[in-house]
Formats: sequence, structure tokens, C-alpha cells
Amino acid sequence: MFKKTKLLGALAAATILSTTLSATSAFAKDVTLIMHHFLPPVANAHKVMLEPWAEKVRAESDGQIDIQIYPSMSMGGKPSELYSQVRDGTADIVWTLLGYTPGVFPRTEVFELPTVHRGSATDTTIALNASLDLLAEDFEDIHILFLHSNDGNLIHSGNKEVTKFEDVAGMKLRTPSRTGAWLIEALGAEPVSLPVPAVPEAMAKGVIDGAMTTYEIVPALKLQELDKYTAELPNGDRFGTAVFMLAMNKDVYEDLPDDLKAVIDNNSTTHVSAEIGAMWEEFEGAGISALDAAGVSRTTFSEEDAAKFEAAGEQVVARWVEEVSSKGIDGAALVEAARAAEAAAQGE
Repeated sequence: MFKKTKLLGALAAATILSTTLSATSAFAKDVTLIMHHFLPPVANAHKVMLEPWAEKVRAESDGQIDIQIYPSMSMGGKPSELYSQVRDGTADIVWTLLGYTPGVFPRTEVFELPTVHRGSATDTTIALNASLDLLAEDFEDIHILFLHSNDGNLIHSGNKEVTKFEDVAGMKLRTPSRTGAWLIEALGAEPVSLPVPAVPEAMAKGVIDGAMTTYEIVPALKLQELDKYTAELPNGDRFGTAVFMLAMNKDVYEDLPDDLKAVIDNNSTTHVSAEIGAMWEEFEGAGISALDAAGVSRTTFSEEDAAKFEAAGEQVVARWVEEVSSKGIDGAALVEAARAAEAAAQGE
């Protein structure tokens, strides 16, 4: 890889031919990329994942790729607009939740489904990035750097104690995705679609009774100050998950010199999936500690109740298969492939 110092040396040499200088510049072009996302800079995603990733790319490009990160939607717009921002070139790179744009990524949604995702961010993140060929039609207009999930959703409740299956009925719960909304409906509760940053205010004002979300997000949103109860499935299982993407504008990626493109590629998809997945599993610990320190009651449902939740989850899978199949997508084959990819990831 050519360094800036090499180019400066070439410029200082009076005998250099302009054609040679032009050729050298083509491989030594400095690039500044703008990354935009929706969480505050205190969030794990920003300080532990995105900033170190950007720094690694900078270091491996000898400083030629500079990634400037704008958190908290500070470039403007709503979280639901991040996909269009990277597609249209308002931002060069975005990190976002696929569930913010329902229907845009129908194939990838399979990995969010309850009973497909069980409770391991590592397994699902490895499976997602290993399945990009299968999911390619979802991402024709952008360039995927990597996909990942979190460990998965559990129930956070402000005032209502939730210790058994029947307690969920009638609650207003924030949903992370449309399939999450289907699960909430299958449990006899009311789904409310909200971006993650809006959850604390909605809970404080009683707009929602609680949320289907992770342990990981607790410190960033200070949910330990709002939760009185949490409830999760036994054996580490969760109520489905959310899929995220770090994506790049397609033209910006294609316009990179080959050597800089290689740096990006070496920090993308299967090259980083195991590390990113493990990172999101580790994030859970701080959230659990914050809840315990605040005295929040944490319940694990019984195996009997878990079977009821499993049946509700299978209803969601069947509904999803029927819907995507009506659009010409083989939903049953995708579910089978996703479960096989998850099983293969467990063996890595």
C-alpha cells in the first residue's frame, strides 16, 4: 500500500513525469468517509464497535481512510431514514436497524424470527454474514460491510409484574420489528412501534408499559431507572432478535482504489462476524449489572410457560412464511436455510 510519504516524495522530485505522478496518485488517494447512526456516543455500539472499527480501517490504510462518525442522528433525519441516506449518498456509511424500514429486507428478516434466533448474537451474526449470497437481493442498492444481531429480546416492564405467560396479555409493549409486533400480538398484548431512543420517554409517560428489547441497551437508555421487572425465557433463549447492518454507499465503495477497497473488505462480513457477535454478547453483562444494582426484579419463565411462548413463536414463523411466499419468496426454504446456518455457526 502506498503511503502519503511516498506521494510527497514523488511530488518533491523535480524529474518525475506527470504521467507517473498521475498513476501514483490513483493509488494514494486519501478518502474521508462520513458515518451516521442513531445512538448516542455513550452507547456500546458507538464506543466499543464503530469507533474501534473505524480506527482499525484507518490504521490498516496507513491513514488514507478517515471515517468521521456522527452519532445521535446529528446529520439530520430520523432513524428510519438512515437506509435511504446511505443508498442516496447523503451519508457514506450508516449503522442502522433493519426493522426501521419494514418490508425493505424481507429475506434477512428470517434471522429475526423467534425460534430461528435462539439467544446467541455470535451464532446469528456468523450465520447472517455466511448467508449473504442467499440474502443478496435485499441489498442490491447498497454495499454491506457486515450484518449482526444482538443477543435478543426479553420483556422490560415499568410497573406490571411479569412472572408467567398470562401476565403479558394486555400490556403495551414497544416492538423492535414488525415480526416482533406479530409475536406481541400472539401473546395477547399490544405492540407499539418506537425507535430505541424513544423508549425511556414513552415508558416514563405511560405511553407503553414496557418494551421488548435487550439487556445491552439498558445503560445507554438508563432503563434501570424505569424498569421494575424484567422477564426472559429459560436456557438463554430470547423472543427473537433485531438485525443491524453497517452499510456503505455502493458508488462510494466502487470508486475506492483497489488497495483501499481491500482494507474495507478485510474488515467486513465473515472476516469480522465472530468478533462482532461475541462483542454483543459481552455487552449484556453491563445491562444486567445495572438492573441488579437498581433492585429490578428479574424473572426467568418456567419451562411450562416457555413451551407456550415457543408455540406463539411458531405462529409468527408460519405467518412470516405465508406473507413472504405471497411475494414470490420461498419463505419455508429461507427458514430452513437460516436454521441450518445457525446450527453450523454453533459448531464454529
